[in-house]
Parts: sequence; C-alpha cells; structure tokens
Amino acid sequence: MSGLDLGVVGNCAIASLVDRNARHVWHGLGRLDGDPVFNALLGGNEPHGGFMDVLVAGAKGPGRQRYLPNTAILETTLDGAGGTIRVIDFAPRFRRFGRMFRPPMLVRRLEPAAGRPRITIRLRPTFSYGGLKPQITSGSNHVRFVGDAAVVRLTTDGSISYILHETEFALDRPLTLIVGADESITEGPDSLARTFLAETEAYWHTWVRDLNTPFDWQAAVIRAAITLKLCSFEDTGAVLAALTTSVPEAAGTPRTWDYRFSWLRDSFFTVTALNRLSATRTMERFVSFIVDIVEAGSSRGEADQIAPLFPIAPGTDTAERIIDTLPGYRGYGPVRIGNAAVVQRQNDTYGSMVLTAAQMFWDERLPRHGDLELYRRLCVVGNEAHRAALTPDAGLWEYREREEIHTFSAAMCWAAQHRLGMIARRVGIDSESREWLARAGVLRQEVLQRATAADGWLSGVLDREMADASSLVLPEIGLLRSDDPRFHATLDMVGKRLVKNGFVMRYVEADDFGKPSNAFLLCTFWYIDALASVGRREEALELFNNVLGQRNHVGLLSEDLDPRTGELWGNFPQTYSQVGMILSAMRLSRSWEEGLWHAS
Repeated sequence: MSGLDLGVVGNCAIASLVDRNARHVWHGLGRLDGDPVFNALLGGNEPHGGFMDVLVAGAKGPGRQRYLPNTAILETTLDGAGGTIRVIDFAPRFRRFGRMFRPPMLVRRLEPAAGRPRITIRLRPTFSYGGLKPQITSGSNHVRFVGDAAVVRLTTDGSISYILHETEFALDRPLTLIVGADESITEGPDSLARTFLAETEAYWHTWVRDLNTPFDWQAAVIRAAITLKLCSFEDTGAVLAALTTSVPEAAGTPRTWDYRFSWLRDSFFTVTALNRLSATRTMERFVSFIVDIVEAGSSRGEADQIAPLFPIAPGTDTAERIIDTLPGYRGYGPVRIGNAAVVQRQNDTYGSMVLTAAQMFWDERLPRHGDLELYRRLCVVGNEAHRAALTPDAGLWEYREREEIHTFSAAMCWAAQHRLGMIARRVGIDSESREWLARAGVLRQEVLQRATAADGWLSGVLDREMADASSLVLPEIGLLRSDDPRFHATLDMVGKRLVKNGFVMRYVEADDFGKPSNAFLLCTFWYIDALASVGRREEALELFNNVLGQRNHVGLLSEDLDPRTGELWGNFPQTYSQVGMILSAMRLSRSWEEGLWHAS
C-alpha cells in the first residue's frame, strides 16, 4: 500500500475504500463495521488477497480518480498499452417504494474509453479478518465466495471463466460487477446498474442541493459533508469515528486503534456541524441515537456506567483484542478489533450527552421535542457530572496508563450543569434552573483557577502545567469568552509549543507510548477557529488553506498528519477531521452577499 490516497463509496449501510488504481482495499461485509472481506489496506505492502481490482495490460502509471460532481460515485480512469478504461464504483442509494433503498451492494462498471484495452479482473475476498479463504462455487452469471458464516456473491454480465481464472481479455463493451449478499439478481446486470447509477446520482444531487454551504470553499465543504454522511449508519443513526481500524497514527507506532464505533465525545461537535449544514435527517437520527443511550443509562440510575463509546448496532463486541491474521497497514501492526477505551472513565462524556440532547429543546425542525421527561433523564447525567467534575479520568485523549483531573473533562461537566440550567428554564422549572446555574458557577471558578498556569494560560490538567490543544475549545463550550486574557495567553502558548509547520499537536509530553510525533488534524482546525475568534483572521486563513492543501487527491482527510512531510496517517476517513473542516470553513467564509456583490 502506498498511502491513504483512497476514495470512499457507500450508502449509509456499507462502504468501501478504493485506491487510485481502482482496487477495493477495505469493505465490511453487510454493514460499516462488518468483517472486512476486502482488507488489503491492512494486508502489508504486497497483499495477495482481500481485494477487488482490475489490471490493465501495459498500465501507464497510477490511475486518475475523481468523484462525479456532488455525489458519492467514484470514477477511476486507467491507461494501458491497448487503450483506456473508465471504472465507476458506487453503492446504490435512493428512494424506492416510499423508503430509502440502500442494499449492502457494491456496483462496479467497467467501460472502454479509448482503444481496445486488455484487462484482468481479480476478486479475492477473505473472511475472519484475512484468516479464512473462501470456498468458491459458480453459476452461469454468478460466483459465490463461501465462508463459515457468510457468503459474498458476484453477479456479472462478464465471463465467469475469465474472472475465476483471472485471465486477461479485451474489454470491448461495458461490463458490470455487482458484489453483495448471497441473493439472486433477476434483472440484467447492465440495465440494473445503469438504472441504479442514474437514481443514485439523482439522490446525491438532491441531498447536496438542500445543504447550507458557505460561499467560500463550497466544493471542499460539500465533499466533507458527503463523507460525513457516508460515515453514518442509517439503521440506528450512529456516526462512526472512521470506517477503518488500525491505520497507525504514525509510522512504526503501536498507536493503532479500532475507530468503527460511535463516541459520545464526538456527538456534540458532529451535531453542530450537521446543524450548520442543515443535514437535518442525519442530525436527527444521530441525536436520537445519543438520547436513547442517555435514557437507557438514566432509567437504570447508572449514568456513571455509560461507556464513552458504543457499537453502531446492538450485539457488537467492543472488547479490544489483537489479531495476527493481517500484518497491518504497510506492515505496521498490531491490528486491533474493539477498543479498550470502552471501559475507561472519561468525564467529559457527561457534557457531550447533555449538549447533544439540548438540541431537542430548541430545534423546532425535529419531530420529537425535548420535554419534562427528557429533562429528568438528563438530570441524572447532570448530577453525575457534578459528582465527577473534579475527579481523575483518562481524558479526551484516552490515556491508557494514567488518570488526572483534565481541564476539558471538568469543563464539559460544567457545561452539562450549565445547559441543564438553561433547559430547566426552557421547561418552566425556574427554581431548578437557578440551582443548576449556581452549581455551574462555583465549578467554573474552581476549574479556571486551578487550570491557570503561572504565565496565565490554561493548562490541560488542573494543578500542574501541561500544554494541551483541548484548551482551545473552552470558549466554544462557553467556559470563558474568547476575549478573556487567559484565552489569549493560551492561544500564544499553543502557537509556541504545539504548532509544528502549521499543524497542531494534541500535546507534546510523553504518554503511555512515548512522545507523539504527528499532528492531530482536528486540533489544527481548533487552532484556526481560535485565531479567527480573536480577530487574527489572516493567520487563520493561511493555516486553513494550508490544511486544505493536505487533503488527498479526492478531498478527504484522515486523523493525523506528519508535520514534516504532510503525509496523512491514522484511521480514514476521519469524521472529526471532516467536522473540523466544515466548522472552520463556515467560520472563515465570506457571507453569500459579500461574496457575490462585494468581491473586492
């Protein structure tokens, strides 16, 4: 694998990552977090299985790849000695019979674009994270790849014999490959694929048309919005942190995590981005997903036992384990399934739950509005936030071998109580509103006092000095104003200690795995937003355009970036990074009136 030059296709049920040579390298069977039957992304440098691709005889360099405008449909153009082919990849998504049609199906179209190209089709799925090769059966127009517990079925109008034996042939007409569940397809693959393609393209055009986009950087924001949508699992409303597991944060580090879960921490920022985009249905489903978690924990009186992350659907094992059936991204292991952070204490999640649920008390677009009953459920969370605010936890960076009183966690516990004060007033209980706000006021003073370093900046932990980029978002949640001298001092501290070549580190002191080496893209967007909030707009614009320049060839971002080389690292595509880019673009963009009529 050469890197994260990947596009993503999907339909909010499944997704697949496709490299510049039209190779599917990561695809979970049946749903976004399913067994990756295409797993070459973690198959080392020369994987022999776990992919679907097409080889062009006499290939002339890497392919040219783009999305069809304003869609999740990926086009790859491959040149060979005998001609050129056009590869179209997508997952069907459109309204059918009065509901959303999103089958667990990948559709691939191979079209001769020039000359008479000779190609070889290779389809090599594996099961159990590369540990099991399938048994293969075939019929007149299909191939079944059979595992112990699942089957992948290919339906095609191409030659089954050429595909099974990976034999080269001349592409003289369009061919269709449909990969998905073990179900017969009665229609002709060509006509079905053309219909699905047209309907899917129309769906994405309609979805994008309804977005609220800034005047500037529209294409970047639209691509980030579509990618964010593709990381949502529509069946439950969950939003994944990323579609992959174990792409390391940097070369040679054991920092390899499974991000195919939904983090409570991400919810507030993700809902904020979806709200600004007016992606109301996706936002509504995600809010409902989070509120259901809150209600379940509160009804049992177990708010303190609500985990910081959840599987996207019930029944998924979250326990972390290391597997040895895949060597890892570029050979860098270990490959992990599950995430041990599920058992950590992360006190900031109380604030995330309340801030996310608060949307229901003010957003008139949502069909279900916050009421007294929901407020009572949230009070259980708020009381736990009050109890836990000044106690040690693993923090938002999920340290594995140490706990401290983290400023961000304490601030989010403050936010939980502060917002409950506002919600209590909203539902007409003024006496409880005053009580919540009074509690929050006392906590705020103590947090700010104990977090302020001798030089006036805000530390990442209480009672000692630690440079931490999370201090940049304290004004965003309302703990202090952006014109507060302590925040200006914090901004200056981050610029001196955490900014590397225009990119921001989470922190620089050693953690459980030594000192981090790569920048965290979300923190860079936080820094950009902070600069803009204090009037340093030109600096913010320069850094923002610099980050945009680091997106891959189709406009996507991972979690981390090497500040020396600009190379992307970490799980992909990273939801938090897309969210950060959307929010920064909206903060920095000119208004439509200014952009259209006052361009000078």
